[in-house]
Order: sequence, then structure tokens, then C-alpha cells
Amino acid sequence: MALEIEETHERLRKLVRDLESLDSTIVQFDPTMIVEAIKPRAFRPPADWSKRGEMSRLILSVLRCAAEPLTARDIAFELIVERALDKTDQRLIRLMSKRVAVALRHQQDSGVVRSHQGPGQYNLWEITR
Repeated sequence: MALEIEETHERLRKLVRDLESLDSTIVQFDPTMIVEAIKPRAFRPPADWSKRGEMSRLILSVLRCAAEPLTARDIAFELIVERALDKTDQRLIRLMSKRVAVALRHQQDSGVVRSHQGPGQYNLWEITR
């Protein structure tokens, strides 16, 4: 493991050097550019997450760790935080909530999870025990 850690540190050092080179190249072409103001591109989940089963596994993991039943939106927010995505992106939250709801309905059809009416029109989801 020590060798793997050292290799990871070396890769990180190389990435830092590459980023510094890129920053200096940008400044050569535009000396007024503030490179620190450039935001990194956010990771976007692939459209086929649920097809590979990853979405369902993550959802079930969140539900297993939950102390109480959760809404699809709560679960989606947990997935966004766990994946280190932008938790302020409302569009992403809506998209993930829809994907979570579809995955939950599939799991409900399989008898793995169940839902019951929560506050308002929200369903609360939990693992079937």
C-alpha cells in the first residue's frame, strides 16, 4: 500500500505541475486573465446510470443508513453530496430526483423497498424488512 500511496502522490505532483503550466500558458495569451476565477467543469452523471445498477445500489445504501424513511428528493440530495456534485444546482437536483424516483419504483415492483404517503404529496421510502 505504501508504494500505491507514493505513486498516487507522484501522480498528484504531476497534475499540479501540468495545471501550473496550463495556467502560465493562459496568462501568456491573456495577461489580464485571472486563472483562479476559472471554475472547473462539474461532473455530470451519465444518462445510463440506472441501467448499470449503480444508481439502485447507491439508493439502497442511502436507505439502509437512514434513521427514518426518506423522500426521493432527500435521497437524490444524498447522492449528489456523496458524488461531490454541485448541491446548489437546482436543475441537477430535479434530474437526480426523477432518476431516483424511477429507480425506487423499479425496486418497489421487486419488493425491495416500500413507500407510504408522507407530508403533502410526497412519498416516504424505506427498505422492506
